[in-house]
Amino acid sequence: MTSPSWLTITQGTAPLLVSIPHTGIDLAGLENRLVSPWLGRRDCDWWIEKLYDFADSLGATVVHTAISRTVIDVNRDPSGASLYPGQATTGLCPTETFDGDPLYREGEEPGPSEIDERREKFFVPYHAALQAEIGRLRGLHEKIVLYDCHSIRSVLPRLFEGTLPVFNLGTNDGKSADPTLQAVVGQIMAETGETFVVNGRFKGGWITRHFGQPQQGVHALQMELSNRGYMREPDGKGAPDNWPVPYDAEFAAAIRATLRKILEATITWAQS
Repeated sequence: MTSPSWLTITQGTAPLLVSIPHTGIDLAGLENRLVSPWLGRRDCDWWIEKLYDFADSLGATVVHTAISRTVIDVNRDPSGASLYPGQATTGLCPTETFDGDPLYREGEEPGPSEIDERREKFFVPYHAALQAEIGRLRGLHEKIVLYDCHSIRSVLPRLFEGTLPVFNLGTNDGKSADPTLQAVVGQIMAETGETFVVNGRFKGGWITRHFGQPQQGVHALQMELSNRGYMREPDGKGAPDNWPVPYDAEFAAAIRATLRKILEATITWAQS
C-alpha cells in the first residue's frame, strides 16, 4: 500500500523505531482560516528532523509526518482526552498555541465532524505506520525501542514554571520502558553536564503511552529537548522576524553527538 505524500517511512532492520511527529509545517489548506500561517507553525518542533538525520545510518526505521500539529496532533489521545489532567496543554486539533494565543479567526475553528475527518486522514495513517513497523521489527528482534523525538521552547509559563531542562526523558513514569533502558539513557544525559530530568513535566505523549508495552517487547521513550540545546533561542514568544532561528549545524553539533550516542545505546541495549 502506497503511503500518502505527507508520510515518510524509512525502513531499517535495527531494533529501533524513530518517530518524528511534530516537525511538519504543512497546514493542509488552513492558511486562510488561521490568524496567520506563522502562528500556525510557531509551535513546530523546529529542526528535529535535521538533528536526527543520522538515524537511518544506524539502521533505525524512521516515521515522519509533514503535517503540522496545528492541523492535528498525532501525539494526543485520539478521543480528545487530556494526557495531563489539570495542567495546561493543547488538544488533538488545537485552537490555541502553547502560549494560549488563538490559532483561528473567529468562527473558523474546526467542529466535531471536521476533527473526525482530520483524525481519519492524518492521525490514523501515522499510527498505522508505527504499528506496522513495530510488527515488522518485532518479527526481527525479541525487543525493540520506539524513540519519539520532540523539542519545545525553554520558557513557556503557561505550560511549566521556570526554565525547562535541556533533556527531558519520558517513560510514562516507568510504564512504557524497562528501567534498565531508562537508566542507560539517563546516564548519558547526566554525563553531558547539561540539565536533565526523567519523567518531569513531559512524561511521554500518546505515542509513548499507547505503544510502550515492555511486556510485549516494545519499549517506548519520549525525548523532549529544550530549543536552547541546539538553537540560539530568542527570549519570549518569538516573532516572525526571529523565529524560527535558522538551523546551525555547528551550534547543534554537541547535542547531536549526544543524541547519536543515545540512539546507539538503545540499539545496543535492545540487542543485549
